Amino acid sequence: MADRQEGVIKFQLVFRPAPPLLRCQVRALNRWRQKLYRARLIGQDPARYGGEAYGNISCRLGPLDRPGARRRFIISGTQTGRLPELDETHYALVTVCHPERNLVVAEGPIRPSSEAMTHGTIYQLADAVRYVMHVHSPEIWGHADELDLPQTKPDVAYGTPEMAEEVRRLFRETRVAEAGLFVMGGHEDGIVAFGATAEAAGRIMEHWHARACRRTHCDFIMQA
Repeated sequence: MADRQEGVIKFQLVFRPAPPLLRCQVRALNRWRQKLYRARLIGQDPARYGGEAYGNISCRLGPLDRPGARRRFIISGTQTGRLPELDETHYALVTVCHPERNLVVAEGPIRPSSEAMTHGTIYQLADAVRYVMHVHSPEIWGHADELDLPQTKPDVAYGTPEMAEEVRRLFRETRVAEAGLFVMGGHEDGIVAFGATAEAAGRIMEHWHARACRRTHCDFIMQA
């Protein structure tokens, strides 16, 4: 059964309050985040997930030659999905992501999303990836088999070391690196897209959302 819980941090988080990031660092993230919000791929719905907000977005920062666990990235904060617009106070900086230790170290004006470990794992596995987008799409999720999309196992919960290992498995055994998107089989409606730029990741999400919506007559097709 898919995990219906949303927004609960399941990893060990070491968090230090710190000043907000620079506005220029979150500009590209916010442009695509607003498109995802308008398409209801990020947001909050009293009828879904116990009313908890859903969806998050991140960007990897340099220097790009940092070792895997210390590849820094900025990510939208926990439970910010409900907000129509974000600014620099709504993002955290993750400085260490160590799935094997179930550990995330972060700083900023807000705690990082509960999906920070999944984002960090993708950055560790794919040197070229700079942006990751996690949304909730019943349309894509419900047609994952028909669309032949890579999927994590249905008994693996989000935000855990087991999910990190599932992401590694997808990179080893499937075409996920080429597809730029996978379905979280154990996390209801959870979809993750990634790319070298915000545009690339966003276009991948847009492509699969449009294909899925054509099968369901969805009213909220993502528009670039």
